[in-house]
Amino acid sequence: MSRTFLKRGLCLWGSALLATCALPACTSSKPTKEERVMAPEAQAVADVSHMKMSEGSDNSPAPPLAAAAPSPKDTDTDDVSEDEFSAKAVRAQGGVVGVVAGAPTATAPSVAYSPSGPGDSAQMGAPMRPPARAAKPMSVAMYRERKMDLADDAPTGGNTHEAWKPNTFIETAKDPLSTFGADVDTASYTVARRHLTQGSLPPGSSVRVEEFINYFKFRYAPPENGAFSVHLDAAPSPFDAKRHFLRVGVQGKSVSRSQRKAAHLVFLMDTSGSMSSPDRLPLAKEAVKIAVKNLNENDTVAIVTYAGSTRDVLPPTPASDVKRIHAALDSLESGGGTAMGSGMEMAYKHAVKKASGQVVSRVVVLTDGDTNIGPNLNPNSMLESIRKYVAEGVTLTTVGFGMGNYRDDLMEKLADKGNGNCFYVDSLKEARKVFETQLTGTLEVIAKDVKLQVEFNPAVVSRYRLLGYENRDVADKDFRNDKVDAGEIGAGHNVTAMYEVELIPGAKEKLATVRVRAKAPNGTEASEQAFPFERSMVASSLEAASPDFRFALSVAATADILRGNPAAQDWSLKTTQKLAEGSAASNAERLEFVQLVTQARALSGASARGN
Repeated sequence: MSRTFLKRGLCLWGSALLATCALPACTSSKPTKEERVMAPEAQAVADVSHMKMSEGSDNSPAPPLAAAAPSPKDTDTDDVSEDEFSAKAVRAQGGVVGVVAGAPTATAPSVAYSPSGPGDSAQMGAPMRPPARAAKPMSVAMYRERKMDLADDAPTGGNTHEAWKPNTFIETAKDPLSTFGADVDTASYTVARRHLTQGSLPPGSSVRVEEFINYFKFRYAPPENGAFSVHLDAAPSPFDAKRHFLRVGVQGKSVSRSQRKAAHLVFLMDTSGSMSSPDRLPLAKEAVKIAVKNLNENDTVAIVTYAGSTRDVLPPTPASDVKRIHAALDSLESGGGTAMGSGMEMAYKHAVKKASGQVVSRVVVLTDGDTNIGPNLNPNSMLESIRKYVAEGVTLTTVGFGMGNYRDDLMEKLADKGNGNCFYVDSLKEARKVFETQLTGTLEVIAKDVKLQVEFNPAVVSRYRLLGYENRDVADKDFRNDKVDAGEIGAGHNVTAMYEVELIPGAKEKLATVRVRAKAPNGTEASEQAFPFERSMVASSLEAASPDFRFALSVAATADILRGNPAAQDWSLKTTQKLAEGSAASNAERLEFVQLVTQARALSGASARGN
């Protein structure tokens, strides 16, 4: 056993012990953004310590979602069906992938450890056995992650995610204000879907509750006046008789395709060697073709690529010149390193030339997020290099592809700071959803720097916690500071947030006041609206709540369980599955979610039995 190996093993277990001892109890103080970012080691320990998926006596594994049978040949993407394209994507990844920051586990070395009792040391190479505490089992993915952490020859690449400490309960009497920025990203849900479809639980650090919820559309009434309307409702918790869940929904106004402003899109396409598999560059090219098909005659398209160097592939071209655009796309091939920072700067230089109050100018990055050569290798330096273009009104959409070296942390951060949105595409079906519907919606930004603030009434609400939005946290004092950046809402988008609260028995006053503050697309000063959350908006029972509410609760709770949130350790996927089944109706996306929860239950049940 090498000295390096011994050092790494001792450091790992020492970090684990310290992190376990330092796990915070629920307090009434709000952590800062920096405090909410967890180190990968601490996140791994938190995942192991707090992932408890209580299933009662029903631990029988459900049938896994069907994965397309791979074929040993034919990786061309022309004229293929959606199922064939997805089959190639699954084949390209070699099946199951379960990862933690920096460590892919699909091809993990055959090294096992045995969780030992007091006084024992980890037995490298010994047969794997389940943890001693069966009440808090590791998931299948977590066993693999810990094996990779202990592997002496573990690879340095892998998917990377930024772990955020979950929001804890806040005592209303001490701090009645909850403030955060709007978010319409959906990447986290699609990443989790890919993991579950391929047979592993998603890493806890990859799960962002708000992106799970906002993947789905809810039936909020459109605004009669202004940019958006606000919908408020609540119902008792299915997990704790002493608690309720509150929903805050924001619906953006719709703008028809013919009414929206002209758009100039600069597609920045990663053509490096890591993009060679069918689920990366070939799928990205098909996605751009879908986008072009849905643009107007006044819109223009440019294409910039980056690999070992950057290249202008297509100058600004009318979207109606489909033949020329398709020819440029079809000419793209993968190879070389990844100079993402240089590509970003070139794309922004093109985009800013057409940015104005009459034209929507947007950079759309299509990549696995991997960047390994050239200047500006990290998101902060990339953002610094393009800051002046962002200030001039150029917005950014990041679209992720592939698995195994996917930089989720980079993609999410760039979209956040670039005043845009983050998506992940795992199939041709998802490409259609993102590039036909969601991208078109974000082209027409109807409100920017959108902040929400909920002021809870301490006479009615004793404690509260916001599910998700940790990386969208805004200091309460900055709610009316219009220089502080927040989220953007595109035409037709809706934003949903869920709170878990404890109500004071017998109180009849309003629960809270919800305020929304936002700027016009080209404005510098924000306007503010306030909406009372009346006691009459609380349903008498969960069954009496709307199907939309119950489905949103199911999604939020499932995400909180999958991320290993200590506040959800007594919750059950069996309950969330039942909620989803009762509120999915015939909606295809909701029915797919039911299947995913079924798969998550099967995987967590297998983990609990040590398989």
